[in-house]
Amino acid sequence: MPRACVIVLDAVGAGALPDAAEYGDEGSDTLGNVARAVGGLDLPNLEALGLGNVEPLEGCRPQPGAPAVAGRLFERSKGKDTTTGHWELMGVVTPQAMPTYTHGFPHDVIDPFMHRTARGVLGNKPASGTEIIHELGEEHQRTGKWIVYTSADSVFQVAAHEETIPLEELYEACRTARELLTGKHAVGRVIARPFVGEPGNYARTGNRHDFSLEPRRPNYLTLLGDAGIPVHGVGKIDDIFAGVGVDESHPTKSNVDGIAKTEQLLRELDQGFVFTNLVETDMLWGHRNDPENFHRCLQDFDRRLFDLLDALRPGDLFVLTSDHGCDPTTPSTDHSREHALLLAYVEGRNAAGRIHEGEFADVGATVNAWLGGKAPGRALAGQPIVTP
Repeated sequence: MPRACVIVLDAVGAGALPDAAEYGDEGSDTLGNVARAVGGLDLPNLEALGLGNVEPLEGCRPQPGAPAVAGRLFERSKGKDTTTGHWELMGVVTPQAMPTYTHGFPHDVIDPFMHRTARGVLGNKPASGTEIIHELGEEHQRTGKWIVYTSADSVFQVAAHEETIPLEELYEACRTARELLTGKHAVGRVIARPFVGEPGNYARTGNRHDFSLEPRRPNYLTLLGDAGIPVHGVGKIDDIFAGVGVDESHPTKSNVDGIAKTEQLLRELDQGFVFTNLVETDMLWGHRNDPENFHRCLQDFDRRLFDLLDALRPGDLFVLTSDHGCDPTTPSTDHSREHALLLAYVEGRNAAGRIHEGEFADVGATVNAWLGGKAPGRALAGQPIVTP
């Protein structure tokens, strides 16, 4: 039975899109700028697969006979966030940007949220998640008020100390926010951001949970389901798609955990689609403007790439891509409007260095064609990168 695996290296963008200046991101190039910042990439397994064919990268040589199809993918959606990026990978283009709040949320959002949750609110402004818990964490613990903040993305984030407010109450508050944030305030994601520790030494935990809008149907995940092909979401995939089209969810605590669960599924499953998000390049290092640790995170993945490829069976499709950029070498700590990287490999087939320049939705179109999903007709974007 054919199988497919797509791994999204979160925020590992491959150069500014033509309209990047409209988003304040002209000159962003997450992969290229990280390579320059660290004196050259040291990713031998990704280099052998064809990473140097994606774009010019210091320390990562092009491979004329690379086994994977390499290239960059163009985003048609308006935005540069996780939701729009992942949705478009699965064929759903978002023609109008989801709402953002550069001055915090208005009273018609915050007041009902406070009333429904019976707690007050601190913050209510764009902020770094790590910085705002250090700024307001002590007051939050003293008063029991939520820490609410946003970013350049379409998100409503709620932080709470796990010893001050129980996790389930935090999750229920986020469900309430999700119910309230509709119509003109339909943000892409409501995110629970629990943390622990003492004043001056707070740290976010792995109990984050995202409450997303539901994507439009059909999409390439639902077309697979219509054909009886199981979809396994690893990491935050189930959250991003609000469960739509995901048959089994495999939450993770870290990239190491996500890689291990992906490998296990590839060794055990006889059919289906494994769709994985590895978030740490974005969450831990991109937003913190730390190119050295961004590179180390990629090196951690590179070391495990051999195990993932070893778990493939003849005829399996294996795709590495990204959802946006988050260039840690620029003054901004926000996502950046960039191409997605592409490496598409079929076990037992050598792509001989072929280059593909397409769009995000080509990833979902390829998976759907490879696994024999329902025909999309004209409903979805994308063209297959490789065919069975």
